[in-house]
Amino acid sequence: SDDLSRRNGEVYRLTTALYNSGVKGSTVEEQANVCLALLMGYSASFIDHGEKQKHIQEVLDRCWDILDALPASLLKLRLLTACYGEVFDEPLVDEGRVIINSWDSASLTVEQQEAIAEFWNVIENPYPWEYIDE
Repeated sequence: SDDLSRRNGEVYRLTTALYNSGVKGSTVEEQANVCLALLMGYSASFIDHGEKQKHIQEVLDRCWDILDALPASLLKLRLLTACYGEVFDEPLVDEGRVIINSWDSASLTVEQQEAIAEFWNVIENPYPWEYIDE
């Protein structure tokens, strides 16, 4: 557990360093990759020194413009998945389905297969770290 805690702290530290660096990217794809890295880093870390949700919201605010400008692609599916994991907005799911359906299922790359599996995992398990009493 000490090793997990140390590694989790390192993910949080590196994610926050990227956020604080002010790096945004010069192309839409670079911007999308930065946002994706930030969302994934914050999602993977259970640490929060009080600014995490503010940072996530600011990244999400940037994502809305980026998603509108980003062509249908593997990167867009990954960013849609990360955004959905934060806000659970159904239009993000619809757009992800359109991208997946546009791909030839017989010739999917390993990266596409992994992104599709992650997309469906987030859709089917929107609250993976919470127990819901029924």
